[in-house]
Amino acid sequence: MKSSTPQHETADEKASLWAARLDGAVLTADQRIALDAWLETDPSHRALLSQYCQFSADLEQQMPLLAGIRELSAEPQPAQATAQPHPWLRRSLMAGAALTAAAAVALVVWLERPRNQHAQLATPSGHRESLTLVEATRVDLNARTSLEVAIDGTSRHVRLPAGEAFFHVSKDPARPFIVETPAGSVRVTGTQFDVRTGVDGALVVTVAEGSVQVRPGDAGGQAVSPVALTPGDQLVVRAGVVSVRTLSPAALDNALAWRQGQAVFDGVPLADALAQFARYHGRAIAATPEAAALPVGGRFSLDDLDGFLSTLPEVLPVQATRRPDGSVEVALRVHH
Repeated sequence: MKSSTPQHETADEKASLWAARLDGAVLTADQRIALDAWLETDPSHRALLSQYCQFSADLEQQMPLLAGIRELSAEPQPAQATAQPHPWLRRSLMAGAALTAAAAVALVVWLERPRNQHAQLATPSGHRESLTLVEATRVDLNARTSLEVAIDGTSRHVRLPAGEAFFHVSKDPARPFIVETPAGSVRVTGTQFDVRTGVDGALVVTVAEGSVQVRPGDAGGQAVSPVALTPGDQLVVRAGVVSVRTLSPAALDNALAWRQGQAVFDGVPLADALAQFARYHGRAIAATPEAAALPVGGRFSLDDLDGFLSTLPEVLPVQATRRPDGSVEVALRVHH
């Protein structure tokens, strides 16, 4: 009977390598594709990677214990008994040795990995980007988004001056992850959430997992109390007014569909649907007052602006006019 041990060892080795890469640098596009492919080949791979990533994070809290390994190994050892240990004890000793070796390897990775990250990131119109920060937080950037990263051994701060980003924050209670925007800040220790801000000063925070604390900016000189959000909650700050609503699972998926390059509308006003395409493509796209409130439904590709505009007259009594400067106006269809 053929042993399956080598297969498990290979999966462990690959998981440890991917954990080191995620913890030590920003993955390239090719590396991200390779990682996603490896995760899809076996359901156990995702659990293995999670364990190694968590092990790496735990090392930061256990450095004094790991330092003691070297001291213990330097102590003189007593003479070995000639009797062989019971099989179950032998397995336990082997497991302990394997863990010690893993700790030693992980300690080297921990010592060699970059501790700081200071960067300015930006995406152009019509493009999205995914990346992993130095402390293993994953970030998806929507089009026309700028992000300033400042991470060191004691703090994790990012600034989102404009655009939209989805954060899958690695857990680290000792270093809260803080997202600062012109309209307020978001504070977490480990969770998944989306932040959108714009030149109009609006702020939208949508929570997919865990909990976050949003501190809106001062409104007219008056301090605003922090707002706690849980999964499915969406906070909107506009013109100093703070509102919170709970999204259904379907509505939450729709709000985050941009990560798959999709725009999903369920009876939203035409003006709002056009605004999403305008943000993504960096173009002036608007509806006249008479057409702005018409409800739009359906799933569309964010990259296919022409297809979306061509579909509108088929479902609504409107017509889209493309102007020489690249702007688009959608108005009620004129009957002759």
